[in-house]
Formats: sequence, structure tokens, C-alpha cells
Amino acid sequence: MPWGGSERTSCLPDIEHWRARADRDVNPMRPTAYIETSVVSYLTARPSRDVVIAAYQEITREWWRDAPERFNLVASQLVVAEAGAGDPDAARIRLEALKTVALLDATAAAESLAQTLVDLDALPRQAADDAAHIAVAATNGVDFLVTWNFRHIANAAMRARIEHACRSAGYEPPVICTPNELLEADHEDATD
Repeated sequence: MPWGGSERTSCLPDIEHWRARADRDVNPMRPTAYIETSVVSYLTARPSRDVVIAAYQEITREWWRDAPERFNLVASQLVVAEAGAGDPDAARIRLEALKTVALLDATAAAESLAQTLVDLDALPRQAADDAAHIAVAATNGVDFLVTWNFRHIANAAMRARIEHACRSAGYEPPVICTPNELLEADHEDATD
């Protein structure tokens, strides 16, 4: 299994409350958005001096304010493991932000699809964890996979291969997008 290894789970809190949320907090009228680790990292990080990264951070915070009312927010144990790694204080803040997000199970089907994504060269072998994010979202029927990972996930050059691999395995891929793409338009400024 490409995720959830013991080296990353040693500092993780008890996550049973997240699993319980998946059963009770899903609103069938809302689309489901899988929160990939880069989103929670940008949400909780200290402001960057890099103007592009600072803009991504601000967009993420703006999107996050309304996201719980517009989407069923979900993640996976892999997101929790990745968010729990690194600086203990930063990890604590990331994990606190994830407490409002339900966790999806990483099933055998997800593990198989992650392997298919790598075997079909949709993602490189060194990006097995990124393949796992896509696989968990696809096998759970998630509508959107929200990420700032342009290298292996939100990558237009790879998108067709990712979608082909998911469909060849019998799953509809999620729409892979950034928080910016899911911001609601300000309709007051729209013209007819």
C-alpha cells in the first residue's frame, strides 16, 4: 500500500471522530470535495514572501471560509499522515484544520487503482502517494479533488492519462482543480 506507512503515522492523533463524520455529516445535495494535503498546508502556513504562493494561500483561505456550506469536505488517512509530518507545531495546526473534514477509507479498490495509475504511466512511480490521493477520490465517487499540486495532480499534460486510467479501471475520475476554480463568482459584478 503506497500510503499510511508507520514512519508517518507515529505523531497522528486518534482519528475515529473523522471516520464517524463520514457517516453522519454527508449532505447528498452538495458535491463532495477531496482535500489534498497541499490545500491544508497553504491554508495553515505562515504567509509566504513569494507573491505567487502568498496569493495561493489567500485564495485557499477565501475558499475554505465557504467550502463547508457548499461541499461535503473529505480527505483520507494519507492526507492526515502527510499533514501530521514535519514541524510539530505546524503539523498540529494542519491536523486541527482537518478535524472538520470526514475521512474516506482507502480500500483495496483504491490501492488497486493507485497501482493502475502508476502502471499506465498516468503518474510516475515516485508520485505513488499522489496516485493514492486520486485513487481514493475516484473509488469513493468524489466530485472534486482540490489541490495545489501542479506537478503530478493538477497538471493539464497528465490529466488525459489520469482520466483514461481511472475510466479503464471502471471509475469516473474526479474533477481535479484548485481552490481558485471552485470560488463562487461575485454575481453582483456580473453583467447580462
